Amino acid sequence: MKKYTLSLNFPDRPTRIDYKKELNPEQLKVVTEAEGPCLVLAGPGSGKTRTLIYRLAYLLEKGIPAQNILLMTFTNKAAHEMQNRLEVILKAKPTGLWCGTFHHIGNRSIRMYSKHLALNENFGILDEEDQKALIRICSKEVKTGEGPDRLFPAPALIQAIISYSRNSKRDLEKTIFERYPQASAFIEEIKKIGRLYEQRKKKSNNLDYDDLLTDWIRLLKTSLLVNERFTRQFRYILVDEYQDTNRLQFDIIKLLSAFHRNILVVGDDAQSIYSFRAADIRNILDFPSNFEGTKIFKLETNYRSVSPILNIANNIIRKNEHQFPKQLTGSRKDGPSEKPNLIPVKDMYSQSAFIAQRVIELKEGGVPLDDIAVLYRAHYQSVEVELELVKRSIPYVIRGGVRFFEQAHIKDVLSYLRIIQNPQDEISWLRALSLHPGIGSGYADKIFQRIIKNKVSLKDALEEKIPPAGDPLPKRARAGFESFKKIMRPLLGEGDGSGADTMIHDILNNGYEGYILSNFENAEDRLDDIKELANFAHTYKDLKGFLTDITLREGFKGETLLNAPEGRDEAITLSTIHQAKGLEWKAVFIIGLCDGQFPHPKSSEEPAQLEEERRLFYVAVTRAKDQIYLLHPMTRFDYNYGTVISRPSPFLQELEEDSYERWEVEEACLE
Repeated sequence: MKKYTLSLNFPDRPTRIDYKKELNPEQLKVVTEAEGPCLVLAGPGSGKTRTLIYRLAYLLEKGIPAQNILLMTFTNKAAHEMQNRLEVILKAKPTGLWCGTFHHIGNRSIRMYSKHLALNENFGILDEEDQKALIRICSKEVKTGEGPDRLFPAPALIQAIISYSRNSKRDLEKTIFERYPQASAFIEEIKKIGRLYEQRKKKSNNLDYDDLLTDWIRLLKTSLLVNERFTRQFRYILVDEYQDTNRLQFDIIKLLSAFHRNILVVGDDAQSIYSFRAADIRNILDFPSNFEGTKIFKLETNYRSVSPILNIANNIIRKNEHQFPKQLTGSRKDGPSEKPNLIPVKDMYSQSAFIAQRVIELKEGGVPLDDIAVLYRAHYQSVEVELELVKRSIPYVIRGGVRFFEQAHIKDVLSYLRIIQNPQDEISWLRALSLHPGIGSGYADKIFQRIIKNKVSLKDALEEKIPPAGDPLPKRARAGFESFKKIMRPLLGEGDGSGADTMIHDILNNGYEGYILSNFENAEDRLDDIKELANFAHTYKDLKGFLTDITLREGFKGETLLNAPEGRDEAITLSTIHQAKGLEWKAVFIIGLCDGQFPHPKSSEEPAQLEEERRLFYVAVTRAKDQIYLLHPMTRFDYNYGTVISRPSPFLQELEEDSYERWEVEEACLE
């Protein structure tokens, strides 16, 4: 038998990588000295991905076989990007490297040793829609039909509760009380549904995404063979975005690194902003105590932003008590040297007018629309900005979501109003009716056709003066129609258009708020959106004008403001700060920086939440490369209190006065 020796060298590379030339001193230290447990604190724009890739290349050039290295990322896109960049650097493909998301590596590991878990190796993986469908089946077995049926948690909410509980390693009951109190009346039912869900998954030879972590842990803990195979194979483990890991992922890292102890994690505690997804900042803050002998490296040289922006970023995060202190320093010699801009404006409408006018000026000054972003704490803050951009024919895109008036819960509320305005609106009838339990699309159509064919007025329909036609509605559908009428009856009396804002609040108070709470994981955010819709509606004299304006603006698809280079379409970006993490723009507007909006009002009750809100502000500021505008509306309208004075955000008050330039905005220039 012939023996074949595989060379670990790369013959097409004439020389080794010149690491001193390619890396700055901070990065070089990580690449060449990161043996044992290592925590790399990478500030925004500091080249963390570059550092990870060169660390991989360094290990391979040292002769570490690719199959003995594990790199875990948070997205498939990041994994592919790192592999591609590594191949470019090495000018060869390092075959055998284990690289992917936690779930990807978990799936691969479980399939290799599925028999140890009494699983068929051809098990299926349920996606989110599959999970909700299975939970819906389980819910039907558990629901008794007694009590407030309309408020029984929807499958999507139950799925979110179960998933958060598993990823955070918290008791299900505690999870409900702390994060989903709207479901607290159904704790026992949710527990039963959870047990049924697990049984049906197992019976059908399926796993869900969370199982790819929990079963991986179970495999490592219960099988000595598997544990030794992986812990000895992976001589070096590298983890990206470590500040976003949850407790399950921490357990996996701890288990896999137990033998060789060469665990390198890269992250930034100052950018930990996803606790609502079960990310646990303790993973990064407690890393040195969890891994004895930890070396700590800091990447503090920023390649993105000009120095004045970095100064204000350092100023912001310095106020947090629980952190690893860092001091971002700039490397850029180009770009403007002006300080960040603090702009107090009269109200939300002046804020929007300022942004639109300034965007046009930036565009005329040579800044592409694609390099401009408007960031906000909550989606509802974008409504006035969106409408002003439409008015000025400035194209925009919403990152990671849909335009304000295209969101499902906003369209739900508008469907009730459109029935009042136009009782023949079939689409609105079908949408509104289908929101009520017992009324599917078939019964919704039957109710509507019965009303239209008999030419029944809206008033008579709501008073049950509908001639019988065909089979009567079943009990659940009749109950659903009653809940529909409960919402509609008060609106009918206000249908003269005197109070679109009042009508929106009536829709909430007479049943739709319960629908939101029982159907959506982010119920509070959606309720805030609807309340902002009511505040916005207050500016219209009648319902007809309000709906007409919204309808006309919904049709806006982004006409060209100015001709883009080579005919390329451009658009500014509107985004929540959470969706903007990892991105950058030349000019950034951060809006709604007033007390009660940013930070979130509930964060004042809990110091840990307030620190996360401050980290969110830090992330927003560090998205800007050249210019940043911090906008503070001095008044805002609230349906319950009228026009109220808005104090500056506490985060603005924490800034040193010499770190920003304060503007005085004259209203005349905004018209």
